[in-house]
Amino acid sequence: MEAGKNRSRTNLSVATRAWGRLSKPARCALTALTEKYSLSVALGDMQYIDGRWYVTHAGLLRFAEKRRCTGILTSVQSSLSDPKSARWVFKAIVYKSPRSKGFVGYGDADPSNVSPLVRGAEMRVAETRAVNRALRKAYGIGLCSVEELGSFSAPTPPSYPKQAAPVSGNGNGSSHSQPRLRDQLCLLIRQFNLDPTLVKAYAADFCGTEALKEASRDLVESFISHLTKSAKENRDALICKLNSYAQPEEVKP
Repeated sequence: MEAGKNRSRTNLSVATRAWGRLSKPARCALTALTEKYSLSVALGDMQYIDGRWYVTHAGLLRFAEKRRCTGILTSVQSSLSDPKSARWVFKAIVYKSPRSKGFVGYGDADPSNVSPLVRGAEMRVAETRAVNRALRKAYGIGLCSVEELGSFSAPTPPSYPKQAAPVSGNGNGSSHSQPRLRDQLCLLIRQFNLDPTLVKAYAADFCGTEALKEASRDLVESFISHLTKSAKENRDALICKLNSYAQPEEVKP
């Protein structure tokens, strides 16, 4: 019991250093997840993105190893895949014990639902997603995995008519410029474990606008450059700066 409490305190401490002050629901969820699955934030078992907790591929594999998982079998689904368009579908089967019938999970990936950072590796992403889903099903983990988040990776947006403004804030009306900047910002947030809400608030202040979407492309590019430099040179100072944009929690009478 004491070990569980210590693990929860450690996770909360590490998470606070990584993502800043967490809301009460986030802290409660972290404690519950720690007690139920014994996941470690320090080891990278979980990620906190947009106010939600997600398990990672590494965390799922570690969890399965602790439960003495017998093996994992993966296979590409040729009839559903299209190598020419970099679309892959995998099937994964997790065997919890030698006599297990296996738990099946499927994963798909193509250029539209993976991060630009891993473009060209869609086959591996699809396999990872399949394994993650099979593991979550096998061990009853009701927590989505980071690798399954296609939307977080800022998928390729649909084409817009020239006269339409696809996303405010690009400053030039191009339907492709702003999504690329958004991709860069998302990648920075994930790479340095930053709070997306606080980053957006900081960005708006930096650009001198009410909201980030109102900023010009040049200002957004300047902010991304500034954020990258700050995160690399002194992440702790950057976290302190971001925390200054946090809204105080409402005190209930």
